[in-house]
Amino acid sequence: MEQNTKPSSRARLKYLGLSAQKVRLVVNQVRGMPVEQALAVLRFSTKRAAEPIAKTIKSAAANAEDTMGLAREDLVISQISADEGPTQKRSRFGARGRFKPILKRSSHVTVVVTER
Repeated sequence: MEQNTKPSSRARLKYLGLSAQKVRLVVNQVRGMPVEQALAVLRFSTKRAAEPIAKTIKSAAANAEDTMGLAREDLVISQISADEGPTQKRSRFGARGRFKPILKRSSHVTVVVTER
C-alpha cells in the first residue's frame, strides 16, 4: 500500500440533514479544485448543500494552516465524499386508512486537503 507523503488535513461534517444524493451534486463540482476557487464556486451555488460544504472546506483549510503551517493559497481538495448517514423513519397516515412512511435522510461529508 502506497503511503501519501504530502501533508494533509481533514474535516468531517456529520449528520447533515440532507440526502447524500443531493449533497453529492455539490461535492462533485468542487472535487480536485484549489480551496479558494472551490469556495468561490460554492458562494454562488443555489443548492442548499453549498453552505455547509463550504463551511467544512474552510474548517479543513484552517486545520491545515494551524497544525502544519501551510498557506491557504497552496491547498487543494484532494478527497471529498458524501456518504449516507442514518435515516429517521417517520410516519403519516394517508387516505382510506393507509400508512405513508416518511424517510428523513442524512449524510456525512469528509473533506481532505493537501498541499499543491
